[in-house]
Amino acid sequence: MNAAYVIGNITVIDQEKWSEYCCKVPVTLSPWKGELVFRGKQLEVPGGKYQHSDTVVIRFPSIEALNNWFNSDAYQALIPIREQAANVDLISYQS
Repeated sequence: MNAAYVIGNITVIDQEKWSEYCCKVPVTLSPWKGELVFRGKQLEVPGGKYQHSDTVVIRFPSIEALNNWFNSDAYQALIPIREQAANVDLISYQS
């Protein structure tokens, strides 16, 4: 199996709600062996155009695990908080 990644490109609109969401996501990852690889704020854009302020990268053992995490009741319950907290584009990749 190849690892799969979800990359979130994020523009925070409510820092308090974003902090709440970020605190709750890790527990949703563990049943699917998801691992937070990187979470950070943009410093600069050396080339091209990029509209978001933050990025997150999460690794899963497979695309099936990634999809199961995203569709899980635990993560789906957090989506309303996420939508109030930030504009987020989630993209999945496989290595």
